[in-house]
Amino acid sequence: MLLNRIFKRISCFFRTRYAFKLHPVNQLEQMDKKGIQWISKGMDPRFLLKPLGEKYPQGIMLLRFFMKLKGNNYSPRLYMDLGKGISEETAVKIPISKKGTVNFIVNFPQNIKALRLDPMDGPGKIYFDDNVITFTKISKIEKTWRMAQRLVPLFLNRNSFEKLYYDVSYSRSYRPSQQHTSYEQWIVNFDALTHADREAIKQHIETMSYKPLISVIMPVYNTPETFLRKAIDSVIKQLYPNWELCIADDASTEPHVQKILMEYSEKDNRIKVVTRKTNGHISAASNSALEIAKGEFAALLDHDDELADKALYRVAAEINICPDADLIYSDEDKIDEQGERFSPHFKPDWNPELFFSNNYICHLSIIRTELIRKSGYFRKGFEGSQDYDLLLRCIALTDPLKIRHIPEILYHWRAIHGSTALKASEKSYTTQAGLKALRDFFSKSNPDILIESGKLSNTYRVRYPVPDPEPRVSLIIPTRNGMQILSRCIESILTKTQYSNYEIIVVDNQSDDPDTISYLKKIGDNSKIRIVKYDYPFNFSAINNYAVKHAQGEIIGLINNDIEVISPEWLKEMVSYAMQPGVGAVGAKLLYPDGRVQHAGVIVGLGGVAGHSHKYISKEDAGYYGRAILPQALSAVTAACLVIRKKVYEEIGGIDEENLTVAFNDVDFCLRLQEAGYRNVWTPYALLYHHESVSRGYENTQDKQRRFLNEIRFMKDRWGKKLLNDLHYNPNLTLDREDFSTASVSRVLRPWCNQDNG
Repeated sequence: MLLNRIFKRISCFFRTRYAFKLHPVNQLEQMDKKGIQWISKGMDPRFLLKPLGEKYPQGIMLLRFFMKLKGNNYSPRLYMDLGKGISEETAVKIPISKKGTVNFIVNFPQNIKALRLDPMDGPGKIYFDDNVITFTKISKIEKTWRMAQRLVPLFLNRNSFEKLYYDVSYSRSYRPSQQHTSYEQWIVNFDALTHADREAIKQHIETMSYKPLISVIMPVYNTPETFLRKAIDSVIKQLYPNWELCIADDASTEPHVQKILMEYSEKDNRIKVVTRKTNGHISAASNSALEIAKGEFAALLDHDDELADKALYRVAAEINICPDADLIYSDEDKIDEQGERFSPHFKPDWNPELFFSNNYICHLSIIRTELIRKSGYFRKGFEGSQDYDLLLRCIALTDPLKIRHIPEILYHWRAIHGSTALKASEKSYTTQAGLKALRDFFSKSNPDILIESGKLSNTYRVRYPVPDPEPRVSLIIPTRNGMQILSRCIESILTKTQYSNYEIIVVDNQSDDPDTISYLKKIGDNSKIRIVKYDYPFNFSAINNYAVKHAQGEIIGLINNDIEVISPEWLKEMVSYAMQPGVGAVGAKLLYPDGRVQHAGVIVGLGGVAGHSHKYISKEDAGYYGRAILPQALSAVTAACLVIRKKVYEEIGGIDEENLTVAFNDVDFCLRLQEAGYRNVWTPYALLYHHESVSRGYENTQDKQRRFLNEIRFMKDRWGKKLLNDLHYNPNLTLDREDFSTASVSRVLRPWCNQDNG
């Protein structure tokens, strides 16, 4: 302690501080003269942090200040402008205690142009202890000392240091400038077409047996001249020639619009223009463009966005692979006013649960024109989410196998002030229009399905009803000794679960601890609990298969004995999904005891076989495009907390107890469900703690490691290349980490290089 105090005094001489004054810029009203108390009256309050000196911070900084927030929706973030504007890509989440203390570390990149603080996402009150925030740079001498402390436990306050070390490590791994640079490098490596590529594409087009006419639908209203020209030029530059551009001018009042449209239509007879006499907004204008469309397929293009020059070629190539496709969509990114690309959205293949949570399909969308007409075109009253409404109605009329995804960036979404590309909350009416579209969609299949707003703008929650009476659920909990963790698990289920019709089957795998044996006898008197003996060596798969035979429930729940219930609705939520047609296993969101995410679904291929999505992020973090907080189909979920219909469990023969006794048995189980035609679903609304490996321990002996390697080998032999092609994980995303970062090696097949891949 004495050395710590001496060090702190010495380090003060080596510290550099940066001071910033809070400057409100949006939807904030000052409550006092000091400028430390504010009221947010809108959905997006912001402060610019104006430096009191000449420089912005650079390097590892300690941020320590007081910020008390009162409201229903807050997740404070710090945004950095690195010379290309403010975007979600440069956001750093600010951890804040219940008392209002902010104390965390950020690794600031070079060349910061501006800093912005977004304290909350809605109405509320904000309190600071000063209108000046100070950042303190962690000096080299301080970092050296802290590393020395880690090696000398005698002088170490272990808890506080490990938190600091974790924060520093995390900040090093999350540097916005590196993320942006990596995408720029990805564009160079995988997205920039060479002369040879272009020649190969032209040759491939010549050999296509089917060259569909694609109608690009573009409604226009008072578009700035520069962006309008760029949008039209992006169509003219298409490598695929068999297109038409159908433009509907929605009674623009700016004179340059008609002038430009006439200029282009005279240059290229593939450009067709219709001028509306009255302004009818985007749905009516899009319908006007569709009325003059002659193509078999319609591609939707906003008036200030851009298509990649290979976009329509890739669409045509996909149609040749799947001639009966009704809906095709691609990946997308954003493009700023200077033409710089950022924020790539690498999407999964068709994922209905994710689509019902938000319109992840978005751009580029290509729909069979006849299907659009059959669905009733765009509808008035859904402006803001008119594409979502149209897609929902088209999906209802087609087969999931006719929905195709092209894992390439084919669309550049213009991000300018006031655009939802820049921030979804810029247009709050879009969320309401999306709610209206979803409610209309589900009302036709089941009016008891409830649709609510999600945690973010333009996200939604679908609440499926549970049948009445509730189906009986058998919760299977294997255990060997471990009375304390087992009792915590069972007590949390009994006291916190709202769902009533369940039984707990505790499978006793040779417990010999007197306290555990006594506890099992005690809980055996509870009418909801049965104790089943399994007097054989530990085999997770065999234990659960054995218990399923004793289960009385229509629904099976596999539960680890180190699980602890958090949300009372967890079981109702999981059962509601498990009862949906076509759904196999349903997984929950599991947290470490410190609140970080342990499990948000499984991605196959991560680390060679499989890994947990979004591991270690905070529970409130939205993750990659909301995927840490939105229900979705995934290839696998963990059996630490898994719910499934008993009939489906038995249909595929249960869990493999011969080859996978401990590891990857749940992944293999889910992959076999997927192979049998079922969707595995993960929901964040079933929230539980997972005290991971408390009972069994880790793979830290030679026998365990040998068995683990054998199970890895078996998984690779059984599933082969399927492990590298997760349907719900984009091939442009990494298999080295669990954070959805861009891959250093793309796994996308290029049709102009692989013309026999259909």
